[in-house]
Amino acid sequence: MRRSVRVGALAGLAFVVALSLLLATRHPVGGASNTPSPLLGLPAPPLRGSELGGGSFDLSAERGRVVVINFWSSWCAPCVAEAPELSTFAWRERHARVTVVGVVYDDSLPAAQAFAHLYGSLYPSVVDPGGNIANRYGVLAPPTTFVIDRHGRVAVTLLGPVSAAQLQRVVAQVRS
Repeated sequence: MRRSVRVGALAGLAFVVALSLLLATRHPVGGASNTPSPLLGLPAPPLRGSELGGGSFDLSAERGRVVVINFWSSWCAPCVAEAPELSTFAWRERHARVTVVGVVYDDSLPAAQAFAHLYGSLYPSVVDPGGNIANRYGVLAPPTTFVIDRHGRVAVTLLGPVSAAQLQRVVAQVRS
């Protein structure tokens, strides 16, 4: 009896330690880190393609606007956490010369469509079936967000889940 209690206590302690480590090392929403990128200050790589809901997107048509590009996947837990934040930001900025566009990263079309439907995406997402767009931007994992200034240059790179408030601050800095 004592042995089973000891084993159970050790298993419970191991679980608490593992959960604590997981929670201590995850990125909270809005905790995306501003990351150096070889693209900073350079013209943004081309981004054009078919949108999930039909239609097409071409970054070059957005010159004169600040553009937020978010690489996401349906299988990415931090992407699930940031999805409502991105939609909130897109809604708030819809009349302020800011464009938000998602890029589907390493995901199946049905899963990406279901994700966008479930989370009520308020911005278009471009399908990147061969990963060509992600490669041009140097994206290694989602979520990764780029902010492009009005002149079409990469101004900020953020790794991890972003919040609407964090994007508001970053875009305000890019505008100034």
